Amino acid sequence: MHRPPTAEAQVAAELADVRPGLVPRYAAELPAARAAVLTRLWRALAHEPLPWITRRAGGADGLELRLADGRVLRGPLADPYATDAYVSAVRLDGVPYDDPARLMTDLAMPHAAGFAAELAHSAASLALSRAGQQAHSKEWPARDWEWEQRVVDGHPFHPNCRSRPGFSVVEQFAYGPEHRPVVHLGTVPADASECLLTGDWPDELRDGARLLIPVHPWQATHVLKVPCENGPAAHPLMSLRTLALPGGPHVKTALSTRLTSSVRDISTYSIGVSATLSAFAEDLAARTDGLLHVTRTLGAVTANSPDLAAVLRESPQMYAGPGEHLLPVAALATTDLPDSPAWLAAFTRLALTVGLRLLELGVALEAHGQNLLVVLSESGAPLRLVYRDLADIRVSPVRLTHHGITPPALTGRLITDDETTLRRKLFGSLVAGALAGTAGSAASLRSALDTAVRDVPTTPDLTALRESPLPAKALTLMRLSPETPGDQWAALPNPLN
Repeated sequence: MHRPPTAEAQVAAELADVRPGLVPRYAAELPAARAAVLTRLWRALAHEPLPWITRRAGGADGLELRLADGRVLRGPLADPYATDAYVSAVRLDGVPYDDPARLMTDLAMPHAAGFAAELAHSAASLALSRAGQQAHSKEWPARDWEWEQRVVDGHPFHPNCRSRPGFSVVEQFAYGPEHRPVVHLGTVPADASECLLTGDWPDELRDGARLLIPVHPWQATHVLKVPCENGPAAHPLMSLRTLALPGGPHVKTALSTRLTSSVRDISTYSIGVSATLSAFAEDLAARTDGLLHVTRTLGAVTANSPDLAAVLRESPQMYAGPGEHLLPVAALATTDLPDSPAWLAAFTRLALTVGLRLLELGVALEAHGQNLLVVLSESGAPLRLVYRDLADIRVSPVRLTHHGITPPALTGRLITDDETTLRRKLFGSLVAGALAGTAGSAASLRSALDTAVRDVPTTPDLTALRESPLPAKALTLMRLSPETPGDQWAALPNPLN
């Protein structure tokens, strides 16, 4: 029986057509890419509340997982905060597996086949991303989008860290920020009377009574399937669908494919609340004594479709002064700064001070390494933070009112007074995400937190952070239970205990 080529073979075949000189390097990168994805998968198997794992037991020989059907899975002890690829193989009933896709296929749990395909694509695409890299210059980048291009491996903890389904090799080279392309956006005209527009829309993206909506070329080809007028050239950022216009704002485009966990369209709801949310966040950031800036949303538009929408945001670069460096927290791993315990503690103190202050007031940021940026002094000291993309924060009217702040005129999924939801949002993204990804291990994270919390004002939220398991999104569980909407959560060992 004929079998379709594996994801690795398919990428190799396409690469041989377009960049044959990279084929040997791609092949050489595959084992490490599999290990990187397998490490992330093993973390999930060890710590997420997967219903078909009935028992976990750790000892000197490693970790043993007993499955509901009686099989046993064995591997190394799983550090939930490690970012190095330290899992090269695990054993299922004594049979070694070094390929995460093959392991998931043979586990044969509900929805395993689809997830296995994503894992295979993640490993192959990660190897491709690594194969195309050049050595970093010793000089730090001068522009924010150049920092974003340094982040090659994607999400530090998601097994689908580099999964880009629907993207050919040519398209990955053309649109993936780690490949350093210039992307020529298209524009689709739409009658202003038929669009939802909030904020301002620039003259250069207007044509009389029509609004010119920026469109990612992948979206134009594969989803909209309409011809696009020539739009501006731009540099893709880490999220791939958000791009920096040279000397201008950032533009967030709809990209209706599943990257890591989510389909990246832009909802009508997020367009409708964008101006109100931006003004509110700007006012709230002013209460942090200059430690936080929030990039303003300049304008947002949708032609009554999540597949045809765009958001213009000011560039975070404007919040960096002369001699200062601005970079996403995810890019810190590309510098030597996280190797310093004192530096990591200082950065952790800054991030916790800001995050907990806003949470106390009534706003939980989705402060993962992509949304959160840090301004560094010329010598590399962390000075202040910049936050972008307000689409998934949570706002508590009760907490705001308690502090004499008028809640914004918002409804819908952004609004909640549930303390568990608010704390999960911040702690899961900031502590289990941005800080853990920067620290790179449980030991480093523990040291940084232990030092930082001594100087952070005590609040009920800080007490909860100290005393409770650390929430983190159960990313693999979410991919294996598509029938369950919304976020699902794992409780990780608290590094402060």
